[in-house]
Amino acid sequence: MRDPYTVLGVSKSASEAEIKSAYRKLAKKLHPDANKHDANAATRFSELNAAYEIVGDDEKRKAFDNGEIDAEGKPRFRGFEGAGHAGGGFHPGGQPFEGFSFGTDGFQRGGTGPGGMGGAGFEDLLRGMFGGRASPGGGARGWSNQFEPEDFVSGGYGQAGGQDLVASLTISLPDAVKGTKTRVRLPTGKDVEVKIPAGIASGQQIRLKGQGYAGPGGRAGDAIITITIAPHPVFKAEGEDLRIDLPITLYEAVLGGKVRVPTIDGAVELAIPPETNSGRTFRLKGKGLKIKGGVKGQHGDLLATVRVVLPEPAGDDLKELMKKLRDAKPYDPRKDMA
Repeated sequence: MRDPYTVLGVSKSASEAEIKSAYRKLAKKLHPDANKHDANAATRFSELNAAYEIVGDDEKRKAFDNGEIDAEGKPRFRGFEGAGHAGGGFHPGGQPFEGFSFGTDGFQRGGTGPGGMGGAGFEDLLRGMFGGRASPGGGARGWSNQFEPEDFVSGGYGQAGGQDLVASLTISLPDAVKGTKTRVRLPTGKDVEVKIPAGIASGQQIRLKGQGYAGPGGRAGDAIITITIAPHPVFKAEGEDLRIDLPITLYEAVLGGKVRVPTIDGAVELAIPPETNSGRTFRLKGKGLKIKGGVKGQHGDLLATVRVVLPEPAGDDLKELMKKLRDAKPYDPRKDMA
C-alpha cells in the first residue's frame, strides 16, 4: 500500500484535526456509493480507510513514523545486520541476535540465544519462514532453495491438499453496519468480490471457497479474509452501542431546543431540555449496531454526549453578557471537588 500520508494528502506534521478533516472530505469523494460506475472505487476507498487506520490512531501513527510498522500496519522486518558463522548458527561478531519466524501476523521476533535465533540455526529460521521446506544439505552452509508458491502461505489445508491463504480487508463502519459488496486483492494477485454481511465486527473472518492455493490433487484451498473496521470520524463503537460527541450552542444548553443528531441511518431530532450541562449523555434507542445473536432487527443504542460550543469569535456582546452574569449571579461549579 502507498504511504498513508500520501493517500490522505497530508504532511507528516499534520495535526489530528487536519487528518480527520482530510479523511472526511476524501471519504465523501471516494465512497463507492458516489462512484457506482468506477470499478476501482472500492479499492481506493479501502486504501483510504486503511491509511486513516494508521495515521488516525496515535499509537499506530507513532509506530509507523518510527519505522516499526509498514503502511498496512504489519511489523517491519529489518533483516540481519551482518552475519558470521560459528557453531552451526549464524550471529554477527560471535554475538547472539534475535530470530524471526513467519506466520499469520507476518514476521515475529523470537528469543535470543547461543548461535543466534534463540539457539536455533539458520536452517530452523528458514523452516519457520518457508513452511519447513528448507533443509540442510551439503555441509554446514547447505540448504534447499526449492520453494513452491504454497510455502509462503499461512493457513490450513483445503480439499485434496490445496492450501488456504489469508488476506485482510478494511471497510468503513457504515458498510459494516449495513453490509456491502466490495473487491479484495488476494496474495495471488487475483481480485475477487467479497460480500460483507450486515453487522460484521472487526476480527471476524469470511471464507471464500476454492480461492486458495491449488494442491497436488488440483483442488484449491480457501481464502480466509479477516475484516477490520476503519475508525470513523464521528461514531465510536462500544460493543453494540455507538457513541458520539454532540456539539450544541450556549443558548441551546440554557434555553433548550431541538437539534439534529447524525446516526448510521440518517439524522434524527433530539430534544435538548433547558439548563443542560456539557457532558450530559442522551440515549437514542435502537440507533446502534446490530446485536449479534439477538432478535432479528434488534440493535444497540446511540449515546450522544453533549458538548457546549461557544461561537467563534465570542464577540463583545457575549462577553458583556457574561460579565453581567458573573457579577449578578456568581457560582462555583468546582466547590465539591477535593
